[in-house]
Amino acid sequence: MENFDTLLDIVRRKSAYDRNNPWYAGPQSYLAGLKDEVDEVLEEIARQRGCYLEDELGDLLWNCLNAIVALQKGGEVTLESVVARACRKFETRLSGLEAGRAWDDIKREQKAALAAEFAARDNG
Repeated sequence: MENFDTLLDIVRRKSAYDRNNPWYAGPQSYLAGLKDEVDEVLEEIARQRGCYLEDELGDLLWNCLNAIVALQKGGEVTLESVVARACRKFETRLSGLEAGRAWDDIKREQKAALAAEFAARDNG
């Protein structure tokens, strides 16, 4: 995904630029815009204007990536760890659904595993 790598490079350049701006408030600078972007995506879905929808989805992706990169600076997450966790989470969910498992059971098990992971890290 060459274009995705290019976008990440732009996000990282923007991150360096943003640190020197007075409006920058860390990850919240991007997270605050996510709701507005979701609303704009929903509007474009209803309007059925493909190029506008692509544009708004791009804005949504942009804000998500910028938030992750900003959070990465705090040392709690990395872009790679977020993507890896998402792959594991959604593979488990989809595989479970495909195998006929109940959605609520899958989610309950995932929440229990996440709580156990947190407890192990907190006590470790």
